[in-house]
This record gives sequence, structure tokens and C-alpha cells, in this order.
Amino acid sequence: MPVQDWMTTDVISVGPETSLLKVSKLMKDHHIRRVPVIDEQRQVVGIISDRDVRDASPSKATTLDMYEMHYLLAELKAKSIMTPKPITVKPSEPIENVALIMQEKAIGGLPVVDDNGKLVGIISDHDVFAALVDITGVRLGGILFAVELPDQPGTARPVFDALRANGGRILSILTVAKPNDMRNLHIRIRSLENTQTEEGLRQALNGICRVLYWQH
Repeated sequence: MPVQDWMTTDVISVGPETSLLKVSKLMKDHHIRRVPVIDEQRQVVGIISDRDVRDASPSKATTLDMYEMHYLLAELKAKSIMTPKPITVKPSEPIENVALIMQEKAIGGLPVVDDNGKLVGIISDHDVFAALVDITGVRLGGILFAVELPDQPGTARPVFDALRANGGRILSILTVAKPNDMRNLHIRIRSLENTQTEEGLRQALNGICRVLYWQH
């Protein structure tokens, strides 16, 4: 699933000379946690997170009066608090790669750029979660089960044959490699017509492989 299917295209961005005061207001008004910083050619030169804004803002314990605080926030520019040269991704990047980058780098969002490096979108951890929900088919309900299989060609075929023989309609499939050359196959199917049919499928699967769990 490519990033372009999940990214936000109507991106709120700022320039390097934008004041901290305006950056903070944009984040509050639009309920966003990060803002890309772009130059006149829409090239991404940095990114500012809500944490950057908090760290750069005067402490509540400051002795500055209101006018001094306002002046400070107006004078401090985006280029002074941004993270320069942020990690970016292309619209064609698989969203699972984005999830891996976010996990390894402990970041919550990435600017999306075209082949010329121009900003075309932003992808957040919220978007990744939405994609995960869609991939798993959890909103469709049904029956979710997992089986353990040898990680070898053709080992899943008997499982699919059992599903077909018992009227199982697949909603989603996820496979996870495990130690000792095994893999777990997580399958979501539509609810079956009756408990007798469901029990027949469970018995058929138990005769083929190890069933790890079975959930409605």
C-alpha cells in the first residue's frame, strides 16, 4: 500500500523566516503536531514538531512580562528551532517502510516529496494506524484465526483448500515469520452460516496444522 493512498495532501507548511508565534498558532488552529519548513521552491528544508515549539517557548516560570514574551516569540524564527534536512519519503513508498522508519527513528511524521524534492504531502503515525486497521479488515468483523505452518512453499495450500471446502470467505491475510523456519498465518474470514459449519472448519484445520487462536 503506497504512501500516496494515506498521506495528507493539504499540508500546513511554513517558511524559514516564519515566527515561532505564527508556527505555534498554526499548530493550535489546525490541531497538528508537526509543520514542514519549505523554501520558495517548496523544497523541504526542515520540520518543526510541537515539542520543538514547547522547548523554544519561554517557561511558565519566566520573569518576562507579556510584551517581552510576545516580542521573543515574534522574533524567533522557524529556521532557528526546526530539525534541518528531515527524513522524507516518496508517494510510492510502501507504508510499511514508513512504519519501520518511524519506529526505528522514534518520529511521528514524515514529509512526502516528489522526485524533485518538492513537498506534496505528509504522513503521520495516525495515518499508519489507519492503514493497519484497513489492512487487517477489523472493521468488517467476522472470524479471526491463526495457524502455524512450516516456512516452505505450498504449506498454506491445504489451509485454503479447507476454507474453500467449508465456505470460508477471506477478508484479510497476514503472515509473520517465526523462529525455527516456521510462520504464523493470520486469516480473517466472514462469519460462517452456522456453528456446525464453523466447527467443521476448525476440525479440518486442526487436522492440517496447529491452530493458535480462534476469535469472533
